Amino acid sequence: MSALPVLYSFRRCPYAMRARLALAVSGQVCELREVVLRNKPQGLLQASPKATVPVLVMEDGQVLDQSLAIMRWALGQHDPAHWLVPSEGTEADMLALITECDGPFKQALDRCKYPGRYPEADAVLARTQAVEWLQALDERLTQRPFLFGVHTALADMAIAPFVRQFAGIDTPWWDAQPWPRLQAWLAQWQASRLFESVMHKLPAWVDGTEGVLFPPLAEAADGLQP
Repeated sequence: MSALPVLYSFRRCPYAMRARLALAVSGQVCELREVVLRNKPQGLLQASPKATVPVLVMEDGQVLDQSLAIMRWALGQHDPAHWLVPSEGTEADMLALITECDGPFKQALDRCKYPGRYPEADAVLARTQAVEWLQALDERLTQRPFLFGVHTALADMAIAPFVRQFAGIDTPWWDAQPWPRLQAWLAQWQASRLFESVMHKLPAWVDGTEGVLFPPLAEAADGLQP
């Protein structure tokens, strides 16, 4: 494989998922190396001491090991769907909402997903906090089809993987909630060609071998749309 940026990823990780979404929609071709987190390869450990995914290693050796940094880099190269330019609000507004997702909501999500790791009271409080935040997202969608207006933007794609993870904790419970707009927003994203393109199952990458081309050249050429 010719010299390309290298992306260390894990299919189900929401942070890695958001990075792949931005790389795919922008058509930024890279070598994808699927990581097994319980058996991390030396290539990942050498690229980033924190050893979490995603990690993007540029051809010149520069390393981006934060998912939002990878998203903004990819979209800075090419943003055909205008994710950085929402029809309502600004990029700064979107980043503020993403910070809420990555901070308080993610903490609540972990406590709901793994209740046995925390005191029972923490899990109960976490469910309340998560519900309040998700209800607020549903209310945001009352007057607009996406979080920041009439088209998909950075905030939708950065937040959706985490809402998906929460919805998967207890699918019947999720389906029973009075959040029709949020449920439809998530379902539309999960049914998209873009989502399908970043969720292919891949074998674990082994040190010393080549990864796979991502996104496939045919998809990169026309820029996957949400």
